[in-house]
Amino acid sequence: MDHEITPEMFEQPSWDERYGGADRVWSGRPNAVLVTEASGLPPRRALDLGCGEGGDAIWLAERGWQVTAVDFSEAGLERAAAHAAERGVADRVEWRHADLRTWAPEGEEWDLVTSHFLHLLGDGMAGATRQMAAAVAQGGTLLVVGHHPDDEHTGLRWSLPGVLFTADDLAAAVDPAAFDVRAEARPRTESHHGDEHAVTDAVLVAVRR
Repeated sequence: MDHEITPEMFEQPSWDERYGGADRVWSGRPNAVLVTEASGLPPRRALDLGCGEGGDAIWLAERGWQVTAVDFSEAGLERAAAHAAERGVADRVEWRHADLRTWAPEGEEWDLVTSHFLHLLGDGMAGATRQMAAAVAQGGTLLVVGHHPDDEHTGLRWSLPGVLFTADDLAAAVDPAAFDVRAEARPRTESHHGDEHAVTDAVLVAVRR
């Protein structure tokens, strides 16, 4: 997103338009923090919130997880399902259409609940994180990753206040009596249009006791 961000860009029609184009929006590769944090976990049931074109969900499914993947873009879900079929894991991913601003687990639980680069206006991420935590089974892991406010490469391209967050911001929505919580600003290197540059991710990891 190299142009001015507007509130309309956080709504379903905008993302349906992006995902409805001829070209893939994202790389199809799993997010780096997911690979780091989930590679050592036993494959059980995973929930991927804000799944987009399905890169993370498909990576988990290929490693034996049974995945529920949620997004509010129907065009994104259609593209993700097609990618899963191409990779031979269609039977390991359930695609669900829902708006994460109002989504709730409704009593369901997963062993891994993950969300990468979901950014909501206002205090939306705090409420979403609270619902994500409620979806984590005993002994399970919550992993939420986003663009850190100190990330110059990303932060300077966002023009709406409150969209970026730190892991500490989200940690306040997780019950410390029920979870072991780790909140980090984690640096990494990313390739963008052929150039390598340093970025910083806000990384929240919480394990339910």
